[in-house]
Amino acid sequence: MGNSTFYNEVLTDHNMHPLHKHDLENPDYVLEGVNPSCGDEISLQLKVEDGVIKGGSFVGDGCAISQASADIMIDLILGKTVEEALSMADSFLRMIKGEATEEEIESLEEAGALEDISHMPARVKCAVLGWHTLKEILEKECGKQ
Repeated sequence: MGNSTFYNEVLTDHNMHPLHKHDLENPDYVLEGVNPSCGDEISLQLKVEDGVIKGGSFVGDGCAISQASADIMIDLILGKTVEEALSMADSFLRMIKGEATEEEIESLEEAGALEDISHMPARVKCAVLGWHTLKEILEKECGKQ
């Protein structure tokens, strides 16, 4: 039950007090992410300089899981290279599928608390919304730099 308590604390904290839920001034990249099955939506905004993510934020509406997951994700990727952020996104998505190694989960730091969502099929799309949106920005937009 300790892991469940940590999951609830992390989720509640990031949902109630998101650090990165606001418009970013002059973002380099903006991409909308939508989960049509439940109505969750985010607009992910990034500043990328010399291949490093220097700023990130999101705005949108949705359930606690989608909003907290996006906030946690931005915490993790700030200061990372595009390649590092893509690797983290891949690890997160593998974790949600139940395919990640312990090392991958540990590398996700606080996002690893969302591992149990893999056992909640109805909530998986909520948790991965921000991460899929991140991958799309980084692969399609930042790859053009």
